[in-house]
Amino acid sequence: MTVTYRQPGVVLTDRHFTVPLDHDDPAGETITLYAREVVAGDQAHRELPWLVYLQGGPGFGANRFVGKQAWLGRALKEYRVLLLDQRGTGHSTPANRQTLPLRGGPAAQADYLALFRADAIVRDCEAIRAEVTGGAPWTVLGQSFGGFCTVSYLSHAPEGLTAALITGGLPSLDAHADDVYRAAYPRIERKVTAHYARYPQDVERARRIADHLLTHEVTLPNGYRLTVEAFQSLGIILGGGEGSHRLHYLLEHAFVRTPSGPALSDAFQEEVQGLLSYAGHPLYALVHEAIYGQDDRPTDWSAERVRAEFPQFDAAKALSGDDPLLFTGESVHPWTFDCDPALRPLRETADLLAARTDWRPLYDPARLAANDVPVAAAVYHDDMYVDTAHSLRTARAVRGLRTWVTDEFEHDGVRAGGPRVLDRLLALARDEV
Repeated sequence: MTVTYRQPGVVLTDRHFTVPLDHDDPAGETITLYAREVVAGDQAHRELPWLVYLQGGPGFGANRFVGKQAWLGRALKEYRVLLLDQRGTGHSTPANRQTLPLRGGPAAQADYLALFRADAIVRDCEAIRAEVTGGAPWTVLGQSFGGFCTVSYLSHAPEGLTAALITGGLPSLDAHADDVYRAAYPRIERKVTAHYARYPQDVERARRIADHLLTHEVTLPNGYRLTVEAFQSLGIILGGGEGSHRLHYLLEHAFVRTPSGPALSDAFQEEVQGLLSYAGHPLYALVHEAIYGQDDRPTDWSAERVRAEFPQFDAAKALSGDDPLLFTGESVHPWTFDCDPALRPLRETADLLAARTDWRPLYDPARLAANDVPVAAAVYHDDMYVDTAHSLRTARAVRGLRTWVTDEFEHDGVRAGGPRVLDRLLALARDEV
């Protein structure tokens, strides 16, 4: 059943689709996909080309826009837009600690989640395209992990695309997760150094919080165990355009005086649990390293293993001297599942995914080298989440791909830059600049 309703300037339609859980077994079990169709109110009855949006993550449903926010207003000038909740996210047969036990034990859960990578998302798109467009190809806009999916789309089903637009999401075609994290830790160190240069008072604030966590057991109101490593992982927000400022405002009100001495304030704890909890997007933690799985090699908790190669991130070592505490970035660790109550029941499932070796290839270098779909990609000059060198190497490997390399935006440029970013990508794809 479809439901149509209005917001300022737009007409929205809720759409539901049934697709195979495993596209190699089309007669087998099915799952439901949800997508929100959006069209400008004054164009609601026109025939328009389609643009499907693939959200970043993995594990996040599509943006819940109000009206014509961010890039959407520019897109609606010429497209109908389909905001897809990728499988397992949002309203698309969600996968979380509440639903996964329906699959059975950890082994069955891991087998299920192995079907939630970019290759399956592409096949979902192709399965619903005929119903949405009548069989016509569409344009895809992929943000971050959505860009990874877009490169997989170009590899496996380019016939479904009129154009591909990518923002902050050109993946390495052949890097193991270890390569990804060896490139990532120096990037986050640069971001932390830049943060402390902007806010030097935060050096002592972060050290004081870390010292408190090393000597006290802190459980946040939602049951999250705030260890020093978990506190360091707040550095994930430094990859956004306003991230440094957000971190500064968070650190400045960390402590209050109590009859028992200094304690982490309720306000600080409330904000931290919102930033660290995976309750709203557990798939991010569960399949985050699996999105790099290829070549029959396990990911084997890559971020945790590689972190040991960078001892400057060791909090106890930093506090034993005068070094600043280094925050970490976009990484998931075994202790993440011990700290977060939304993930604790899924720890064994995560271990099994980390040990898995039967990953299929996500990209087809030969097909990408012969690509004839117009492709444009925004590459952010020092993107904290996606390595710029990896992205540019991939850009050179995809025939006809045009890049816009910019330091005007951080990883969230498609949100912060909105219409201008989409305008530039469309112009590049159409060979207008």
